[in-house]
Amino acid sequence: MAASARSNLIRMNKTKARVAAVEGLFTLDENEPHLIGGKVIDRESYCFPKDLGGTDPASDGEVEEVLLSRHGTIWSFSDSQYPPPPPYPVTEPYQAVTIAAVELDKEKMVVLGQVADGFSASDLNVGMEVELVLGTLYEDDENVYLVWKWKPVTPKNEV
Repeated sequence: MAASARSNLIRMNKTKARVAAVEGLFTLDENEPHLIGGKVIDRESYCFPKDLGGTDPASDGEVEEVLLSRHGTIWSFSDSQYPPPPPYPVTEPYQAVTIAAVELDKEKMVVLGQVADGFSASDLNVGMEVELVLGTLYEDDENVYLVWKWKPVTPKNEV
């Protein structure tokens, strides 16, 4: 490919907006993204997402928006060796998606999410420390759609 064609491809990719695949669930800070959750005002009770988490029946139910921990511990994990049903986007050829249920450090609640690109179920252990990062779910001609993902902090053999 000619240098001018490569330059045009790079420029085209740089003009795509990086947007949340679902608005309001996480911040778009590339360096330190956070999940956006809720905290019952008069208790140490958290929920995620904020508006779908319900309330603690022992409180008055007021929930304030908070940024949740970026670090946690793998509680459970799995992968999908088959593509999801419509309407979910699927890349061709299909690549397995690894997911992890992570207990957040401060809140002690479990949040499910994909594992960062480049890691598979064979790279994970229960009890492994992970951090929240942003990753691409899919892209179209105008946007790159982002989701949160869990990235291992320490190699598997150090857990």
